[in-house]
Amino acid sequence: MAAPTKITALRQALLDWYDREGRTLPWRLRPEDRREGRVADPYAVWLSEIMLQQTTVPHATPYWFRFLELWPTVGDLAAAPREDVMREWAGLGYYARARNLHACAMVVAQQLNGRFPADLPSLRALPGIGEYTANAIVAAAFDKPASVVDGNVERVLTRFYRIETAMPKAKPEIRRLAAELASPDRAGDYAQAIMDLGATICTPRSPDCEACPWSFACQGRARGDMLNYPKKLKKIARPVRHGTAWLVRRQGQIWLRQRADKGLLGGMMEVPSTAWGEVDMTGAPPFDAQWEDRGEIRHVFTHFELRLSVREAEAGPDWEPQDGIWADDNALQDHALPSVMHKVVSRRKPAGGT
Repeated sequence: MAAPTKITALRQALLDWYDREGRTLPWRLRPEDRREGRVADPYAVWLSEIMLQQTTVPHATPYWFRFLELWPTVGDLAAAPREDVMREWAGLGYYARARNLHACAMVVAQQLNGRFPADLPSLRALPGIGEYTANAIVAAAFDKPASVVDGNVERVLTRFYRIETAMPKAKPEIRRLAAELASPDRAGDYAQAIMDLGATICTPRSPDCEACPWSFACQGRARGDMLNYPKKLKKIARPVRHGTAWLVRRQGQIWLRQRADKGLLGGMMEVPSTAWGEVDMTGAPPFDAQWEDRGEIRHVFTHFELRLSVREAEAGPDWEPQDGIWADDNALQDHALPSVMHKVVSRRKPAGGT
């Protein structure tokens, strides 16, 4: 455990830097805002944290504004059809988070009178809120002591302490050290400051050690090997899965169906396809026709790469699918299509084309 005087010095140095250099984000209260008596909107903070779990601030920000425009309160979001929420989420990835977002809004609106709880156990009990997100909400929305550890904080602390344990096994040690350092006095500012430190100064490839408020005590800086941290296990080659997507058109419409709630892309709309496997899963087409080859699309998921062969055909007036809908070809944005399916429909024959 670090000496109390050293911890105090680190906290003060980081907060002084944050007061001067911290980012201004639309969902964030800056120190000057707190001094003026402003309070955070827990709904807006929660929304930002869910969106930022797997993407960047520049990418998530337009989505955050769009969600607040459509659903200004948690009650509005809870009352929205889930398909609408899924459609607006498209492009943020990990669609289970969108389902949990809607489920969480319903719990808060219907069981908690529209108020987010301010303690860790109650937040952790809500759909889609894990340890990191609960701590982030407690700190940023309620200004209460919390240990916030995201990828930026992991990078800062593994470099600062030269943690030799590889990720993800190093996570418990990092959480312990983060909790030891966290400031109880300006909890919200400290949590945002240490994340900003990783996002803007202690970056993955080009850390600006000269501008770092912790450079005076950083072990990685002292040894000059900060880029060696965090330690990572050797990457395993991502497996490849194959399949065939059946792009069925009829009179200006495209056949879409909804995927099962559980599993990859759960609840999203799709261009129907074969199963995705390690070998070509072409299988039988939905009906006999002159299927045109529209090439192959590739999409990278977290644990595998998908390669889909796209086949297109016009359905006759008497053929009807057993499930799904006919969607207007010019209004596909009204449906919750994930990115991989946007790639599929982009291969369709243009109107009037050959």
